[in-house]
Amino acid sequence: QVQLVESGGGLVQAGGTLRLSCAASASSTRINNMGWYRQAPGKQRDMVATITRGGMTNYADSVKGRFTISRDDAKNTVYLQMTSLKPEDTGVYYCKADAPYAMTVRGYWGQGTQVTVSS
Repeated sequence: QVQLVESGGGLVQAGGTLRLSCAASASSTRINNMGWYRQAPGKQRDMVATITRGGMTNYADSVKGRFTISRDDAKNTVYLQMTSLKPEDTGVYYCKADAPYAMTVRGYWGQGTQVTVSS
């Protein structure tokens, strides 16, 4: 129903900038909220940033002032602009999108993209 493909991950130096993209392929369905989640080895997957259909954003305290989430509905794409990157930002970043499924709303996940920040 909804397929999410992330891109833009890679290896960057501390203090650098990286932009992640997530393109959603949806057939006969509307994408609602979208977000980025991060998981480091041995740690829980946590919310990094979310954005609603109307453009309202929310950020984890650890990334406020450094990361910016945005979306382009014409392209069915959500972005995560990451600046002033720190080694603790290292992890697998997963794109998530909510879309109607039957009579409920289902969350769809991308396969993740690795972000590694070197010191």
